[in-house]
Amino acid sequence: MKIFKKLLIVLCIITSVQSCSDYLNVVPDNTLTLEDLFKTQEEAWDALAKVYHYLPRIQRTHESLWIAGDEWLGRLDLDENTGNLRGTRIMRGLQSASSPVLGSWSGNNGGRPYYIAIRQANVFLENIDKVPDLSEDERRNWKAQVKFLKAYYHFLLVQMYGPVVIADVMIPPDAVKEQLFQKRSKVEECFDYIIGLIDEAIPDLMERAPVTLLGQVDQVVAKSIKARIMLFRASDFFNGNMEYFGDFNDHDGQPFFPLTYDREKWKDALDAVNEAIKAAESNGISLYRYNKPVYVFDRDDYEINTDNMQTHYDLRMVITDPWNSEVVWGFSNIDVYDQGELAHSSNMRLPEGYGGGVTNTPSFSWQWLGATYRMAERYYTANGVPIDEDLSFDQSTKWNLTRVPGIDDPEYQDLAGIMQPGAETVNLYLNREPRFYANLAITGGYWRTHSVRINTMMYGRSDGGYNSAQHSTDFYETGIGVKKFVHPESKSGAWQRTIKYPYPIIRLADLYLMKAEALNEYNSAPTEEVYEAINVVRRRAGIPDVQDVWSDAYIVRNVDKHKTKEGMRDIILHERGIELAFEGQRFWDMIRTKRAVMEFSTPIWGWNYQGETGAEFFNLEVKQSRRFTITDHLWPIDLNEMNTNSNLIQNPGW
Repeated sequence: MKIFKKLLIVLCIITSVQSCSDYLNVVPDNTLTLEDLFKTQEEAWDALAKVYHYLPRIQRTHESLWIAGDEWLGRLDLDENTGNLRGTRIMRGLQSASSPVLGSWSGNNGGRPYYIAIRQANVFLENIDKVPDLSEDERRNWKAQVKFLKAYYHFLLVQMYGPVVIADVMIPPDAVKEQLFQKRSKVEECFDYIIGLIDEAIPDLMERAPVTLLGQVDQVVAKSIKARIMLFRASDFFNGNMEYFGDFNDHDGQPFFPLTYDREKWKDALDAVNEAIKAAESNGISLYRYNKPVYVFDRDDYEINTDNMQTHYDLRMVITDPWNSEVVWGFSNIDVYDQGELAHSSNMRLPEGYGGGVTNTPSFSWQWLGATYRMAERYYTANGVPIDEDLSFDQSTKWNLTRVPGIDDPEYQDLAGIMQPGAETVNLYLNREPRFYANLAITGGYWRTHSVRINTMMYGRSDGGYNSAQHSTDFYETGIGVKKFVHPESKSGAWQRTIKYPYPIIRLADLYLMKAEALNEYNSAPTEEVYEAINVVRRRAGIPDVQDVWSDAYIVRNVDKHKTKEGMRDIILHERGIELAFEGQRFWDMIRTKRAVMEFSTPIWGWNYQGETGAEFFNLEVKQSRRFTITDHLWPIDLNEMNTNSNLIQNPGW
């Protein structure tokens, strides 16, 4: 059929859609009915696209929850405009019940209106059987996609609000009060509903969407997201959380959250993860390996440092190589004119002297969203352990100035193409794991962007650093950039010069680490299977296996930490914080494991970005105060909703 001959990515179909309520209320002279919207296959296709339209806009800097947590810092939130960097505003204790930040119950302040999305899904499911020119296979598949999305939107609400109103059916125009003003369901009921709906959808989905339908939900996607949902259900925040929600009760006096811990939920999560991994691997999904020619500016270094440079490329391109082998589900509804894409916000401008006379502009390389100092410390040492665990890493001298070995020094061979020979830097930046160099833009390193390799120094008036004569307002506040979302060929000046790729909603490395966590939590002590699940990811990252390094008394302070459930839990969460850094996972990992208050309530630090020498630059400063409380774990329901529906009970603390 004609519409399927196009290269369709379903998430790109609708880039500007009215809210569902407005859309359905446009009825001129009472001549347009719901039946009119489902007369043909093409109209039904548009309706399917509208359901996808409400997926979280994770790529938009000011609307993305990927900015929440302790990984990113964007020039002190730009200004006091509450529409900027909303994820960070939440971390500063600026959430509000009167006007919720990124509120998705009602769609406030950049939040996606998930109940409108669910309503659109219900409209679709109510009417899709009326389309005459759909094959039965198409009809079943499209219905299954919408059932999954309906379940997924409910899950996103549960993530944010805990107990929610389950909107299972379309409310008729003549609905009575009891139908309009519903109560919140218990958390366990919500999970049962979500998982049940996904299970109902899976058999009718395609096993794997073809290349012409990339971005559509298929069985691999559905099973993988189900695994994530089961992991949340089993985690401490949702599983026996008497500490936070012991007195959070419904109108019937019963608790909204399950207050008794159920270990078997981890077995359910493990089964779901195993099924997802099996489905992914059997459909050709694998950890990403770069198999294209290296860029011309790296060829000499690749020849003399092949193994390390190959690992660097594997890690550097895992996000930005479009639709690569590791992507399970990608968000590709990237508006080419989007003035908030993370890749643009974090991309460095082309310094003078690079690019052979290429004109550089601030457009699409804004250079103001960078990494916190905490991220510079979070990455492992070259031994694959945290810096405070590595006996060979001298904490007392980590901020001391030093130099990268010179090009003729034998020690430089392993750093060729990764650090600049003879460059001034600090000890903290040497002898670190490959992901540190692949993800962060640091003094003495390289940044591949604008199709060139930039010798980043990050000092004031240096390449990558603050320069008031060129950009007095756009700079990396902490003196540390993030390369992870910038394709090496992306350039400034026009949207046509930027490389687009799907932002990963979930990728295979996440599934492997989920498996390690579920195994560790279900069993009484870590097993070889736990180690293997995490080691698959570590090997791709070029670091030693867990059991090898953590059992070495010459390397780690806490020898055999990996042999206890508690120790292995820390190791797995730390691994997730590195492998999935800046991808929006750490914020939720800390919430679901009840570590958010401890992790997110300390100040954000960074270097003195105005320093023009190493002695001036490498001085830590408090950049921003943070406050994250138990109350902040659940979003407040908008007070307008509370006033409209007296059956709603507000979340604790709001």
